[in-house]
Amino acid sequence: MKKPVPELDYRKLRLSNLNTKEYRHLWLLLYWPIYGLMFLFVERFYPVESYYPVHCVLDDYIPFVEWFLIPYLFWFLFMVGMHIYTLLYDVSTFRKMMYYTILTNTLTIFIYLVFPTCQNLRPAEFERDNFLTWIMGQYYILDTNTNVCPSLHVIGALGMMFTGWHSKYLEHPAWKIAFTVTGVLISISTVFLKQHSAVDVLVALPISVIAYLICFRPFSKKKKEAVSVPGNPETC
Repeated sequence: MKKPVPELDYRKLRLSNLNTKEYRHLWLLLYWPIYGLMFLFVERFYPVESYYPVHCVLDDYIPFVEWFLIPYLFWFLFMVGMHIYTLLYDVSTFRKMMYYTILTNTLTIFIYLVFPTCQNLRPAEFERDNFLTWIMGQYYILDTNTNVCPSLHVIGALGMMFTGWHSKYLEHPAWKIAFTVTGVLISISTVFLKQHSAVDVLVALPISVIAYLICFRPFSKKKKEAVSVPGNPETC
């Protein structure tokens, strides 16, 4: 692995040059507060007469396992870490990641509006009493059991996995394996913590894959074609 070299010097960032080619990608970060307001609206203020309970037979065979709280909470670090890394070392991949996020999260919010869902899978009480189950109990209080299909936790985890696959300086197979294992563990943690039905995960998968093909693959193909053209300045 080559030592990462920062692409930009953000110490030079000013309001006067925010719209320049060098820094205008930062405007994409404005989507996060916009998304936060949309999610708050659909969760707390959007009037819903009834929610459709999501459930499948597989859910009944999946036990509650509190140890999955570790990868579940790692999702937040995964998200923040990939944002910081790409902002510093791989702006083009940062853009792809944000396009993926804007597309999938906005689509998911729309689905929540037209097809409100909920899940009734959370255990009434935990079989074991330990620090992890205590944290999970507190998390249940903070997080509602509504608007669950598709799972944004899964969509976000896969998005960061795709970002890792395409990030500069992280081309070694070991990194790709690490990102893949992380994405998978976070995704399955949602069902082992009874935060989501297996249906929520299965619905999130095609949305994530289609968004990946739209937001990541075309850019990668164009980049390869540009490099392969003889005399192209990008190859110099």
